[in-house]
Amino acid sequence: MYARYALARLLGIVPTLFVIVTAAFFLMRLAPGGPFDEEQTVPPEIQANLQAAYGLDQPVLVQYGHYLAGLLHGDLGPSFRMKDYSVAEIIGSGLPVTIAIGSAALALAVLLGVPLGLLAARSHNGWMDHAVMATALLGIAVPNFVVAPLLALAFGVELGWLPVGGWEPGSPRYMVLPVVTLALPFVAYIARLTRGSLLEVLQSPFILTARAKGIGGVAILRRHALKPTLLPVLSFLGPAAAALLTGSLVVEQVYGLPGVGRYFVQGAVNRDYTLVMGMVVFYATLILALNLVVDLAYGWLDPRIRHD
Repeated sequence: MYARYALARLLGIVPTLFVIVTAAFFLMRLAPGGPFDEEQTVPPEIQANLQAAYGLDQPVLVQYGHYLAGLLHGDLGPSFRMKDYSVAEIIGSGLPVTIAIGSAALALAVLLGVPLGLLAARSHNGWMDHAVMATALLGIAVPNFVVAPLLALAFGVELGWLPVGGWEPGSPRYMVLPVVTLALPFVAYIARLTRGSLLEVLQSPFILTARAKGIGGVAILRRHALKPTLLPVLSFLGPAAAALLTGSLVVEQVYGLPGVGRYFVQGAVNRDYTLVMGMVVFYATLILALNLVVDLAYGWLDPRIRHD
């Protein structure tokens, strides 16, 4: 039963990814301008050669067919603006940094957010609850482009404890500020989700029955309430993990990180069609894969879901 459930979720990824790729491809072509429009000093015949070299002189449907054929073979194509580099090479060059920062930020968000949410729910309407929720609201309200410079100024410039920018492989000091900056809003979201979910679960009939049997509060939480409490958190972790693992443009720009997040905007500004499409495919695949993991975890936490 569980294998069939997993296979059905896996098969659902293919049409979804196809729709995303198709929509992104034609939207890119509808946008005004092209990848070589800024080459004003290039003679018209050179412009025509450039268009022909990258297949841009062909009808859009033909270009779309060629792109899908390459995609089926794992070829994301060459970058139009970054000469002598393929899109796969560009993404691959920044992926280790992005994965390191994003994974650490996700782990920090879960390790802090879930216990804080549980503490807030356990002291419902108490001082701990109000303190956690006020801090969480502040973490959600203040954007990264404000938090990042403040942390760099405080811990890098004033105190001199941590580097304010750059990247050195294998040195945790360069990870601390970016990881904290990325994790803070997700800590707040997870804490709020955990608190609200636990308060709802604690009102469920099976929890009231356990209390009537004389089971203590900690035992109820550990044996009965924790798994259903984590279901909304799992739903959030799919897209949250994708957002963290694909990097944040603001954080990468402020701290000078050589990750993949910056390439998406660079490609859009330069009308680098293949680079933007590669980032879309990468991001969409990651989101769908992580949501698949979330669906499978849902089925493990609550067998009723996979049976339905």
